[in-house]
Amino acid sequence: MDHYTRDNFSLTQSVGFAINKARNLLVAEVDTALKDLGITSQQMGILLSMRGGVTATPFELSKLLGIDTGLMTRMLDKLEDKGLLERSRSLEDRRVVNLNLTVQGEELAARLPDIVPVVLNARLKKFTKSEFKELRRLLYKFLED
Repeated sequence: MDHYTRDNFSLTQSVGFAINKARNLLVAEVDTALKDLGITSQQMGILLSMRGGVTATPFELSKLLGIDTGLMTRMLDKLEDKGLLERSRSLEDRRVVNLNLTVQGEELAARLPDIVPVVLNARLKKFTKSEFKELRRLLYKFLED
């Protein structure tokens, strides 16, 4: 089913516009909340993905977070320069780079669950519990292939 046509499409009334604007708003608010830690919301995603054991290589991170490999390399360089992660070559396959959080990276990542939910909850405060569940359900449906 087509929801948009040439005649009814309006940029500012499109779902894509609203999702992009919501994303930009959240990124700005999370970046502000993380400023004192010296990391960005994108870097936060990397640290939390690694801390949770979800990912261990740059390729896995790129795929999970939807970030191209060039940008991922630059972000990993910055996190490594800050002493938050280390890279090492796989012993089984020298083409594979493994990532590990340093002690400092683990400590910083452990603080994130105390900060980020505050930002998200402030943005979601007007939602009922059922509206929140429905929003989450619909967003994941939108992301399906």
